[in-house]
Amino acid sequence: MVGIIDTTFRDAHQSLIATRLSIRDMLPIAEKMDKIGFYSMEVWGGATFDAPLRFLREDPWERLRVLREKIKKTKLQMLLRGQNIVGYKHYPDDVVEKFVELAYKNGVDIFRVFDALNDVRNMRTAIKKAKEVGAEVQGSICYTTGKVFTLDYYTGKVDELIGLDIDYITIKDMAGLLNPQTTYEMVKEIRARYGIKVNVHTHATSSLASATYLKAVEAGADLIDTAIYPLANGTAQPAIQSLYYMFKEKDRPKVDMNIIYEISKYLRDILEKEYDTFLSKKALHGDPNVLIHQIPGGMYSNLISQLKEMKALDKLDEVLEEVPRVREELGYPPLVTPTSQIVGVQAVLNVLFGRYRITIKELRNYIKGMYGEPPAPIKGEIKKLILGEEEPITKRPADLLEPMLDKARRELEEKGYLKKEEDILTYCIFPQVALEFFKYRDGGN
Repeated sequence: MVGIIDTTFRDAHQSLIATRLSIRDMLPIAEKMDKIGFYSMEVWGGATFDAPLRFLREDPWERLRVLREKIKKTKLQMLLRGQNIVGYKHYPDDVVEKFVELAYKNGVDIFRVFDALNDVRNMRTAIKKAKEVGAEVQGSICYTTGKVFTLDYYTGKVDELIGLDIDYITIKDMAGLLNPQTTYEMVKEIRARYGIKVNVHTHATSSLASATYLKAVEAGADLIDTAIYPLANGTAQPAIQSLYYMFKEKDRPKVDMNIIYEISKYLRDILEKEYDTFLSKKALHGDPNVLIHQIPGGMYSNLISQLKEMKALDKLDEVLEEVPRVREELGYPPLVTPTSQIVGVQAVLNVLFGRYRITIKELRNYIKGMYGEPPAPIKGEIKKLILGEEEPITKRPADLLEPMLDKARRELEEKGYLKKEEDILTYCIFPQVALEFFKYRDGGN
C-alpha cells in the first residue's frame, strides 16, 4: 500500500499561485490535514522561505513553528537545495549546518535534499547534519532527459547517496518529464538492486503523472507526492482525489477522503476570494509540450515575465527553441533552481542580442564550476568564450567559501535587528530582503 506525501502547503501553491498561500489561510485546515493519514506533509523549503519574506511579510520560521503546533501526528518535511539551502547560490558549511539544526528544532522531521546538478558533493553537508540531529533524509535525484541520462547514470547517483546513509531515494521530476515505462524501470531497478525505499515526485504538467504514479506503485514505490484539488494538477502535483480511485480498492492509500473533500471545498472558496489574481490559466492547464522543450512551469512563467518586461513576448517560441541548445552546450544541467534561471536568462539574451554576445555573471560562475560539476562536459568553445584561458575549479565549490555566521551575527547586532538565532540564517541567505522584513517587523514601513 503506497504512502502519500501531501504537497498542498508547499509545492502545490508554489506551482499554481506563485507561492502566495499565506499562513493565515493554512491554519484553519491544518488540524484537519493532520487527521487525513498522510505519511508526511511538505510544508516548507523551496520558495516558501523567500516568498513569505518578500511578498507576504511573514517570518518563514514562524510559519514552520505554528504549523508544527497544529500538526502533531503527521511528519513535516522540507525541500532543501543542498548547499544552496533555500537560496540561489552556495553558502558555507557553517550556514548549512546551522540551518538544518534550527529547521529540525522548529519542526522539520524529514529533509528532502537535492542538488541542481545532481552533484552529490553539494548535498553531503546537509545530509550529514540532518542525520546527526535525528531527522529522516530523502536523498533526491533530479530527473531529466538527454544523451547522458541513462539508467546507469541514475543508479550511479543512488550509489553515492546510499554511501551517505540516507533513509530513502526520491526521484524528483520537477518538470513532469517522467513517463510510466521509464518510471517502472527506474523504481524496479533501485528497489531490486539496493532494497531502499523509493519515493516518486512528479508534476502533472505533461498529463503523464497519474499513469506514471500507477506504474511506480506497480514497480514497488513506497511513497508518491500528491496535492489536494483545487491546489493540484496543471503544473502542480496530481490530485489525491483522482489518484485514490485509480488504485484497486485493496491497494488504496489509507487516507480519509471525507476530510479531503471538506478541505477541497475550503480551498476552492479561498482561491476564488483571495488568490484569483495569481491563478494562471497556463499553470492550471499544464503543457504536454514540456516533453519537447523540457521547461518546468515556474521557469516558463519566468521566461514570459522576462520577455514582457523587455517588450519581446513575440520572441517566446525562439526562446523555447534556444533553451535546449543552451542546455546541451552547458553540459545538460537539469532545469531546476538555480540552473533553470541561468539557462533561461541566457537563452533570452541569446535570442535578443545574438548568441553569447551578452552573458550573465551567473553563467560565468557556472562554467567556472562554482555550482558544481555538470552531468556532461561543457562545450569547449563556450568555455573558452566565457573563461578565456582561466581553468574551472575541480573541488567542491563550498570549500572556497569563508564561514558567515559570526560576521552575520555581529552585523545584525550592530543594526539592532537580532531577535533570535533564526534571524541570522535569514540574513545570511537573503540579506537585503531580511533587513527590509526586520524593519517591518520592528514597526517600520
